[in-house]
Amino acid sequence: MVRLPRLKNQLNNQVVETGTRDNENCPFLILLQRWQQWEKWVWSMEFYVNEDTAWLRRIVHWVVNVVIVLALAWFLVYGFCAQVLVSGNSMQPVLAADDVVLVNRLAYDVGKPERFDIVVFEREDRKKNVKRVIGLPGETVQIKGGYVFIDSELLEAPDGLEQVSLAGRADTPIQLEEDEYFLLGDNRDSSEDSRFSNIGNVKREQIQGKVWFRIYPLLKLDLIRSK
Repeated sequence: MVRLPRLKNQLNNQVVETGTRDNENCPFLILLQRWQQWEKWVWSMEFYVNEDTAWLRRIVHWVVNVVIVLALAWFLVYGFCAQVLVSGNSMQPVLAADDVVLVNRLAYDVGKPERFDIVVFEREDRKKNVKRVIGLPGETVQIKGGYVFIDSELLEAPDGLEQVSLAGRADTPIQLEEDEYFLLGDNRDSSEDSRFSNIGNVKREQIQGKVWFRIYPLLKLDLIRSK
């Protein structure tokens, strides 16, 4: 059975140090107290005391721990992530149409989008798209001769991501503002992205999170890497 008194003491100390006014009203501490009460009750049951029922004790231990792990996993996934259905093939070969991915909504609360991150952003028409970050705030982006240039320097990218057959509005240098990003789909010939005026430069506030895991199809479960 999971024992939590040490964790409770640590949390009590942490709450005091961070200035919470009323520790007794902390929901998480209340939950821990309820857990300890339930734990004492279970351990006082006859089959826990009886040596002949040790096998049952082990089964209960296993079941309870599995339930706890699954509950924590559910909380982490659905508390901090969002599910997004990929539409279209603009991100092939990494992502295909009808793939379902988990998006880390907290990734950019503690950091900033980096080059080659795969992100979900909301367009002005409220549709959600999945694209890859190419240009960063303050940079100049241009596509010429089938290649991407950042601040007049050829972009060094893995797996041919620097090659673009259609420049669109990036046939002349595009200066990104301090809160703007230039996004492209990996499947350049089948992607509606920052090269086109209906998408344009994507503002930081439009980016909703970083794609980090594919959960469907089940045979393609995979961690999505940026590079």
